[in-house]
Amino acid sequence: MAKGVHRSARAFGAALVVAALASAATACSGGTGPAGGAPAPAAGQQAQGRGAAGALDSYVEKVRDQRAARVAAARKWGLARTPLDAPAPPAVKPRITTRKGFETDGEGLPPVFTTVPTKQKVVFLTIDDGSEKDPELLRMMSELRIPYSAFLSDYVVSEDYGYFSRMQKSQEGGVSLHNHTLNHRYLPGLSYSEQKREICGMQDVIEKRFGKRPPLFRPPYGNYNEDTLRAAATCGVKAVPLWAAEAFPDHMEWREWDRDLHSGDIVLTHFRGKEDWKGTMPDMIRQVMNVITAKGFAVAKLEDYV
Repeated sequence: MAKGVHRSARAFGAALVVAALASAATACSGGTGPAGGAPAPAAGQQAQGRGAAGALDSYVEKVRDQRAARVAAARKWGLARTPLDAPAPPAVKPRITTRKGFETDGEGLPPVFTTVPTKQKVVFLTIDDGSEKDPELLRMMSELRIPYSAFLSDYVVSEDYGYFSRMQKSQEGGVSLHNHTLNHRYLPGLSYSEQKREICGMQDVIEKRFGKRPPLFRPPYGNYNEDTLRAAATCGVKAVPLWAAEAFPDHMEWREWDRDLHSGDIVLTHFRGKEDWKGTMPDMIRQVMNVITAKGFAVAKLEDYV
């Protein structure tokens, strides 16, 4: 009899956990309640449990609050839809290999790729160079909780290192700062030693200014040769992400033949303002996020997968 009681208690406890997790999932997916989230609990019915049940209730409430805040931020910043929440990153990062057609003859070099191998409905947002330093971008991305990675060139970043330091700390989990060379030169036109100075010199700048030697490097214009990859490998570069699509304030440009997004695609854009294109950085984010969300994708953090 005692064994039967124990089995019933365990089954009842499991049912409570499943129900609570289902509530959390509803909150993450937008649901039908106020502000796009799951229906809020009635007054006086807030979670009062103790131990594991209480912790789970607190987690569910946190998810609801975060979702409501994201819905409000999407309205504030003029997005057509609330960005989708990214799934949990894989426990083991996918194996990254060089994309077919992007190979060199060298072996053991950092892989060059435009898409991360994943079946999750996620894409990755990356921003290059550092020319425009718009404080509204930092506020917008923080409030919307959109992860992104910055690939920096010192010739423009050096005008205001403080801006990128604030960017680095602007989100929970941080914004990762990576290498886009010192002076944004066309690397295949340089000697091996000149390329090494451009790449490894920027590694040194980022480590000195922002505290961490970056593992990712993007060559200017996406152009490289074997010397580029050999030089990058000597100073700690582990991978060379290029891009599958590029975002502007008024349109998208596509690398793939079907002119569409795919799971794991890397999206490129730039730090630019009205002097260079038809809009501001927030305008560009509205455009690219409206496209990404309409196609059913969430933006995930590149460094969780590479």
